[in-house]
Amino acid sequence: MSEEKIEFYKGPAAGWGALRAVTNALLQQEATLKGGKLLLSANQPDGFDCPGCAWPDRDHHSSFQFCENGAKAVAAEATSRRAGPELFAQYTVTDMMGQSDFWLEDQGRLTHPMVYDASTDKYEPIAWDDAFALIARHLNALPDPNQALFYTSGRANNESAFLYQVFVREYGTNNFPDCSNMCHEPTGTAMNRQFGVGKGTVTLDDFSLAEAIFVLGQNPGTNHPRMLTELRAANKRGARVVSFNPLRERGLERFADPQDKFEMATFGSSPISTNYFQLRVGGDLAAIKGMMKHLLEREDAGEAVLDHEFIATHSVGFDALAQDLRSESWALLAQESGLSEAQLHEAGELYRCAGSAIICWGMGITQHKHAVATIQMIGNLLMMRGNIGRPGAGACPVRGHSNVQGDRTVGICEKPSAAFLDRMRDVFGFEPPRKHGHDVVDSIRAMLDGKAKVLFALGGNFAAATPDTFEVWKALRQCDLTVHVTTKLNRSHIVHGREALILPCLGRTEIDVQAGGLQGVTVEDSMSMVHISAGINAPASEHLLSEPAIIARMAAATLGDRSKTEWLWMIEDYNRIRDKIEAVFDDFKDFNARIKVPGGFRLRVAASDRIWETASGKASFLTHPVLQDTASHRARATVRDTVVFTLMTTRSHDQYNTTIYGQDDRYRGVFGQRRVVFINAEDIRALGMKDGDWVDIKAVWGDGVERRADKFRLVSYDIPRGDIGAYYPETNPLVALASVAIDAGTPTSKSIPVVLVPHGA
Repeated sequence: MSEEKIEFYKGPAAGWGALRAVTNALLQQEATLKGGKLLLSANQPDGFDCPGCAWPDRDHHSSFQFCENGAKAVAAEATSRRAGPELFAQYTVTDMMGQSDFWLEDQGRLTHPMVYDASTDKYEPIAWDDAFALIARHLNALPDPNQALFYTSGRANNESAFLYQVFVREYGTNNFPDCSNMCHEPTGTAMNRQFGVGKGTVTLDDFSLAEAIFVLGQNPGTNHPRMLTELRAANKRGARVVSFNPLRERGLERFADPQDKFEMATFGSSPISTNYFQLRVGGDLAAIKGMMKHLLEREDAGEAVLDHEFIATHSVGFDALAQDLRSESWALLAQESGLSEAQLHEAGELYRCAGSAIICWGMGITQHKHAVATIQMIGNLLMMRGNIGRPGAGACPVRGHSNVQGDRTVGICEKPSAAFLDRMRDVFGFEPPRKHGHDVVDSIRAMLDGKAKVLFALGGNFAAATPDTFEVWKALRQCDLTVHVTTKLNRSHIVHGREALILPCLGRTEIDVQAGGLQGVTVEDSMSMVHISAGINAPASEHLLSEPAIIARMAAATLGDRSKTEWLWMIEDYNRIRDKIEAVFDDFKDFNARIKVPGGFRLRVAASDRIWETASGKASFLTHPVLQDTASHRARATVRDTVVFTLMTTRSHDQYNTTIYGQDDRYRGVFGQRRVVFINAEDIRALGMKDGDWVDIKAVWGDGVERRADKFRLVSYDIPRGDIGAYYPETNPLVALASVAIDAGTPTSKSIPVVLVPHGA
């Protein structure tokens, strides 16, 4: 582990620093040989699919289309370390509760199904059949199927996610809390209402044609490093790359491409952003609205700015939006965005001058109270100049985990449409439940209220990923049974129900052999491309099952003879599962044939072809005010004796979602530690403190509940005054369960009102 220090990082993103980090990750996991072999085979048609982020691959024939994040994920999965029965015999659950998230992950691959023994406070081995019988006993004992919750992580492949939703609906519930509820749920909500589709409208080829690319609420250098290749190329050919981010992020400034031999040999680098706007946390809606007001003012002055043909032919609602923009105050837009009026005009002019433009966004947009409104403002901005449904232009929500979009496509949704349920009934011969189920936040409330008794999690780390941490832990401990399908140990296995199971599964890098031979699985990336991959590594243990096999055997044990689905027959050959997917979803026509083409195929996105599957048959301009009643506004109005900051949670460079690979955040200059607060130097002085002092963070929600996270080191950083940043999951206890995005339910983890007090005061 690195020594604790804060040391400003002067280099570019990626480059030699990334290659050193990859080498260290392979060595630390004792996975050099297997890991190296896997990396050379990554993203080839006959190799495996990177288990990391959902950014697409431009060339599926290349052996080197992996990034630092992907390499760390591969190394973690290919580790030679094992978390077998010997580990669990050594430690009680209470012992492991005191360990860090990094320590839990670092124990290695799980090897056996384990069951919790309350009498010893330890996990012990259990046979697979006995584990499935235990699950079946609990599920079948529930008086109402809606007392069971079925969580899904974005690491689940299409085949397992589809089988999972078939089983759960045949069991009798639509309770599908999933990771989308905590990240891009506002994207789907906003875009479905506005365009009739909840997905991005661009392809990777559009990035080669765009004259401007706008990046909002996103840090590609850490979260989607392969995206930097596209941004670098765009900059080099003269396109504008315009970034909006409260933090100065190295990955949005300079990048050294490890695949560019000259750049690596000369220790060179390339710029990424041509323009960088450091707006306030949550100021994106006001900034976008300012850009639109600029366009309208230029149009009103007699210039040809707007795409009148698109507006007249393809949209409704523009007149109401124009009226709202004309009446909007520049002073308010500047105040709430954190940008000057001149900067707002500059950003609007950059957009006006681009013949084609793409707007990208991540969780810095979606995890706010007004997330849906902000995304619809992005849609408005795109439509004003016809930048939807034509080359080099469109909406690009950048998803996180590798198949978070695919899981939703194949049916993981707590609010299914009637048409989808009708098709399920016709294909599988049972009547699926029609009542909408619980999302993540509703699931937590149901557990707390005693209305949910069983939680089954297909991957993920529910206890660490969710908001209001200690309420979530209380909720989990009130369950009669918690079950987690996983490859490695995490916090959710330690915070468990009265009975608990840990079910170890194959990783995506590992060989999956069923009765029908070697199997491959499919995923869908952020741009709706579906492709197949198969692992090349031997399984970490002979006792592992694939995710589809776990689901099928659980379904067979639970539903028994009353099920009309041939569960065990389907997992003999995953082509049979894909045939069923094709039968339910028209867009998967010829599924098994199409995935044989290198690179796979793109699912239909109607809005990309200017087909609007909305009630009006057109896209909608939607009007929203600039919010002046956020949680931070209210906190500042009520807390008089100290400064209220707005905290944005973020992840370090040695982290993927809640998986902690190490204690370093290279690009932000943090080493050997995680409990830090990024804060403006002037704010440190105003607090009467100095850089390096220790503080406790207290949330201010006005609900009478004390939420705090103690002992964080102040780190002077380039961030607007009044805003601070810190890592999750350490700061998740500060997020109130009741604070969610309007109309989407996503926790507002990027806009937390807090005060800082000296540690221990």
